[in-house]
Amino acid sequence: MEEKEISRQEISRVLISVSDKSGIKVLSKALSEQGIEIISTGGTSRAISEAGVVVRPVEEVTNFPEMMGGRVKTLHPLIFGGILGRASDQKQMNEHNIDKIDMVICNLYPFKDAADKGVELSSLIEEIDIGGPSLLRAASKNHSRVSVVTDPADYEWVIDEISKGGLTLEQRQQLALKSFRHTAEYDSIIQSVLGQRFGEEELPSSLHLTGIGSPPLRYGENPHQSSIFYSDLLHSAPSVANSAQIQGKQLSYNNLLDFDAALAIVMEFDNPTAVIVKHNNPCGVASSTNLLEAFNEAMRTDPQSAFGGIISFNREVDASLAEEIISSFKEGIIAPSFSKKALEIFSSKKNLRILELGNLEDYHRSPSLRSLDGGWLLQEADEVCISISDCKVVSKRKPTNEELEGLDFGWKVVKHVKSNAILFTDKKRTVGIGAGQMSRIDSVKIATFKSIPNSKGTVMASDAFFPFRDGIDEAAKVGVTAVIQPGGSVRDQEVIDAADEHNIAMLFTGMRHFKH
Repeated sequence: MEEKEISRQEISRVLISVSDKSGIKVLSKALSEQGIEIISTGGTSRAISEAGVVVRPVEEVTNFPEMMGGRVKTLHPLIFGGILGRASDQKQMNEHNIDKIDMVICNLYPFKDAADKGVELSSLIEEIDIGGPSLLRAASKNHSRVSVVTDPADYEWVIDEISKGGLTLEQRQQLALKSFRHTAEYDSIIQSVLGQRFGEEELPSSLHLTGIGSPPLRYGENPHQSSIFYSDLLHSAPSVANSAQIQGKQLSYNNLLDFDAALAIVMEFDNPTAVIVKHNNPCGVASSTNLLEAFNEAMRTDPQSAFGGIISFNREVDASLAEEIISSFKEGIIAPSFSKKALEIFSSKKNLRILELGNLEDYHRSPSLRSLDGGWLLQEADEVCISISDCKVVSKRKPTNEELEGLDFGWKVVKHVKSNAILFTDKKRTVGIGAGQMSRIDSVKIATFKSIPNSKGTVMASDAFFPFRDGIDEAAKVGVTAVIQPGGSVRDQEVIDAADEHNIAMLFTGMRHFKH
């Protein structure tokens, strides 16, 4: 305890320069009441004066006026020497009449707000703060003596600590880290936004993340693993990150992954669609004329696997659908909106997680980012899906219109199934799904097992080519009538011959959709 008290640094002189002036009048009054000298700039100085607090303008300290529209005001040795000066520098400070500054209270120009509003480039450039980041970095670097405050939420406890004799070393360290993260986030946003404005390629040469952490998640993939979600500050489109949780237990790592997977699939379709996801794979997908019918059709695929699943919809959830959903156990639901009556029905299931997306009009997928030991993998989102009309019929028999409908539906879904992926569909619903196997024939066998007794007359989608004819032979046994696949195997002709032997229509897309 004694060591902590010794580490406190008394505050006698403070520099305040803030864009966000929340709480600044209360703060300045509290500082003034403790006899602390306040130095300030421009609009901040005026706000403090309006509160009846004596404030010393920066130009009075520097004997140099603000100039160039305020772009040059704090960048002066009498300011930065006061912040960066240490005990060992006292002789030089005396020679140049540099007085110590013990605390810097600063936050930065609202660049992101301007970017979000889509202001023209010339105006956006003016929202790039220069002096502010410099002040923060200087104060953070010299945290052994100087305290730095960036967040209005910290004002209350900082004032309390000053009244106790100043901030401790530990507190100054925490504030310095927060300051460094504040400037890093700011610079990251600038480089990302300007990269877009300047027409930079989507995959940049260096990676800078701009995420804000949520409260800790319930747990990670397993209960013994801690986890946190960081939302992308620059992604304003509809997403799991931007949804509102309006009911249910705290979210877990797995919940978020499954919600995201379910949303990605349902957004492939314009018609009313329901998607059920379990362990990041769909276990039922269906489109229909209404959501209730779509949900019931999706449940038919694999009701056993759907138990405890995550459900996504691309329309508002109404009362009749809500009643059907709660008839069996589900972990969570994500949809654009929910009727008042539906929410009343869901309220009987207090643990059921409900996420509301809002308007889906601007939905798009972000590039995917995965961590490896020692680095990250970044790739474009797999948003390309070839039109069924552009596919090549390689079999002797052409597919019927009904088969084409099923193949089109299956091709949109199969790219969201973990590889190796095989999907059986019947028009606009999944019938059997084989996911994540090391050999394609095993995925086919799982899909056939899942589809029995509803496999006759179904069509099959494969995320990659068939390396052997055995997958076709296996599908033919349970009544598959048409197949869509990328093609590209050295044994393509053998696979085509198998399709012809079984009178199966086959389409080549020329495009693979691996999802590891």
